Amino acid sequence: MTNIAFMGLGAMGSRMAANLIKAGHAVTVWNRDSAKAAPLLAQGAKFAGTSKAAAAGADIVIAMVRDDEASRKVWLDPETGALNGMTKGALAIECSTLTVDHVKSLHQEAAARGVVFVDAPLAGSRPQAEAAQLIFFAGGDAKDVATAEPALKAMGSAVHHAGSAGSGAAVKLMVNALFGIQLAAMGELIGLAKKSGLDVAKAVEIMSATPVVSPAAKVAAGAMLAGNFAPLFPIELVAKDFGYLVATAEAVGAGVPISNAAARVYAAASTEGHAGKNITGVVARYVA
Repeated sequence: MTNIAFMGLGAMGSRMAANLIKAGHAVTVWNRDSAKAAPLLAQGAKFAGTSKAAAAGADIVIAMVRDDEASRKVWLDPETGALNGMTKGALAIECSTLTVDHVKSLHQEAAARGVVFVDAPLAGSRPQAEAAQLIFFAGGDAKDVATAEPALKAMGSAVHHAGSAGSGAAVKLMVNALFGIQLAAMGELIGLAKKSGLDVAKAVEIMSATPVVSPAAKVAAGAMLAGNFAPLFPIELVAKDFGYLVATAEAVGAGVPISNAAARVYAAASTEGHAGKNITGVVARYVA
């Protein structure tokens, strides 16, 4: 049994923490809205009033929060930040989708405090989090990733060591961008089919029978046709992630014109009233 602190109990974090409890770990949780901790407390978790208090004495501290700002707060706040409460030699794992520069800065801040740090964002949504089938992309020293692997595998099915500090964060942004680009394209093609007077369902069926349509795009196309926009990966977060990818590309001088175009699509969808819809809701821009 390992003493684990988990910070961030949103749709993903709450499910991830629950799987750590199921795996037999002693779990202490923190969340800005303490009411969200109630189901986990009923399963045996303890609640801490701050991320620093949650991290005190923990072997492993894990964060799953919305963005760079939230991550900076939970790890680095001078009064309540988890890194200020961690024991030297303990392991910090950041699972959130963040900018590469921010993640690298967390590695540096952790090292200055004698804390081991791994960035391990993930692929998967609520169903995969529920079933402990997430796929992790880990950045950091190989020995540190190996140390993190048992806890990660209590929440997922695979851990891929992407490379040095920040590599997991970079791969995660790339994965999300590839997914988002495919769905943005599918959405506009469905709009084209509709305005061209085609049988839209038949057109999608034919496209999906070819090898150019990925399994993910095929599933998403079905959801688009069904109008299933229940938020598993809300458009507002898709737009945030594309913004992070573009910022990362600019920082290293890489040209990403297709990602830039997709970023504009999701940013527009978010401001047009689709922010809370699932990523499949991007089709609403083209079929209204």
